[in-house]
Amino acid sequence: MNLEKVVFGFFVLLAATLNFGFFIGDIENPVLHNRFELFAAVVVNLIATVLKFGDRTQIGAVHLATSLVADLQLISAALVYGYAIYVSTAGLTPGTMASIVSLSGGALLANLVSVVLLVVETVSFHRG
Repeated sequence: MNLEKVVFGFFVLLAATLNFGFFIGDIENPVLHNRFELFAAVVVNLIATVLKFGDRTQIGAVHLATSLVADLQLISAALVYGYAIYVSTAGLTPGTMASIVSLSGGALLANLVSVVLLVVETVSFHRG
């Protein structure tokens, strides 16, 4: 068993599940979307991105691209969340929360593509 592959798979799956946990629920209800879960999703996605930098294969490049997309979406969601809470006089409105959750949904799609790539890569691996 390759420990590096286990750690890589762990962070790819954890990134997807944390993102899903934040995403699920009524899109406009901030009570159903925990800010700490969003923060954890951002951090774990960034860790997964760093782990993808060493792979020089074509599938590794696509893995990195999906991870960068997820990072961009989640960081954008966190910035909108922070702006709504700490800067905006309107606060966290249902429309703003919908935007945050939508950005998280885009990241979730990128994470799901990454998980599918991981499964395809694992299934197509030939022992020599």
